[in-house]
Amino acid sequence: MTPRLVPAALVPGDHVALVAPSGPFDRDAFERGVELLSSRGYVCHYDEAIFARDGYLAGDDVRRERELLRALADPAIKVLIAARGGFGATRLLPRLSVSAVRAAGKGLVGFSDITALHALWARAGVASLHAAMVAKVGDLDDALQLRWLHVLDGALSPALTDLTTVVPGRVVGPLVGGNLAVLAALVGTPFAPPLDGSVLFLEDIGERPYRIDRMLTTLTHAGWFEQVRGVAFGAFTDCAPGVDGVSGRDVLVRHAEALGLPCVLDVPAGHVDDNRELPLGRTVTLDATARILHFE
Repeated sequence: MTPRLVPAALVPGDHVALVAPSGPFDRDAFERGVELLSSRGYVCHYDEAIFARDGYLAGDDVRRERELLRALADPAIKVLIAARGGFGATRLLPRLSVSAVRAAGKGLVGFSDITALHALWARAGVASLHAAMVAKVGDLDDALQLRWLHVLDGALSPALTDLTTVVPGRVVGPLVGGNLAVLAALVGTPFAPPLDGSVLFLEDIGERPYRIDRMLTTLTHAGWFEQVRGVAFGAFTDCAPGVDGVSGRDVLVRHAEALGLPCVLDVPAGHVDDNRELPLGRTVTLDATARILHFE
């Protein structure tokens, strides 16, 4: 695994690039997020093209690619913060190079579809942040906004406690992962994240239990769980049972028990308002016995 580079924390006056590599978003919500960042003293960079719409994409692939490359190349920019997820980031992966991300050494903030870019950052050995995005954060309550800003400022994410043990055990390793559907789509491609010795975090939204089963089975067949040391399942939002009564939670437990790796449920991160900030690429301790995920 490439040695990890941890981007410098932000300070007032730093320049941040706001990017939309995936789907379109509500302009008013985005501008509320910009206002929050500006109130902290950050200088936000974006242009009118970010509001482009091409069906379910925030403009065509060329527009979204150029926006990312411009942010990576600009020496004034310290971090890239995504506007929203949706779909589209995976389409850009062949156009983005590991060497460019490594050379830039900039942070990345986002989740959901941005998982595809987190995988790229992981391949480059650069830490990133799985966290709320610009078009959402402006509508969070004051406490959640303040915590998000503190983590951007370099504060360590608080340890996550009172998790649910599925398989006990204690492991240490770099945190990788994100959205299950996006990661499953990277199986068999050159764009999957490095996994050796890692703790794998997974979350999702709007997936029926049998589809969760299918995707976890795909990761199992691809040997992903043979490479990781432990698994932390986050929020699986709106993953309602079918007529058979099998829940998404049932599926997660069955897979975890079959794998036998230290595993917890209920990590409060993913498609929920209280979406805890997770430092991807940084060393974590997963103590499934004590029901804690600790960040170092």
